[in-house]
Amino acid sequence: MNRNELLNAAEQGSLKKEIPYFEVGDTVEVHCRIHEGDKTRVQLFTGTVISKGGAGINQTFTVRRIVNDEGVERVFPLHSPNVVDVKPVQSGKIRKGKLYFLRKRVGKAVKLQQRHTTHTASN
Repeated sequence: MNRNELLNAAEQGSLKKEIPYFEVGDTVEVHCRIHEGDKTRVQLFTGTVISKGGAGINQTFTVRRIVNDEGVERVFPLHSPNVVDVKPVQSGKIRKGKLYFLRKRVGKAVKLQQRHTTHTASN
């Protein structure tokens, strides 16, 4: 058994069983667990997925939203226990794999055209 097989076997226990389907360009609600002192709560982070990357346990996705006219991006590990749920809200019509060009846009130009698909909750 080589090193890669050992690492893959060790990772299998930490992977989530069901991963929600979402694509780059989708607007998603990420339910993330927040620890404050001895209390724990679940907080929503709603925004547009601008990139996905990694493989296996290292799979991540980046979500961008605008708060008080300031762009906020968060990178979430997909298999983290602190990411409780990811719910796609609406799907955007895009032709690129990474949407970094949205960082330069302001106002209504940030909005993507809606694509009608079956994997979003609004359909």
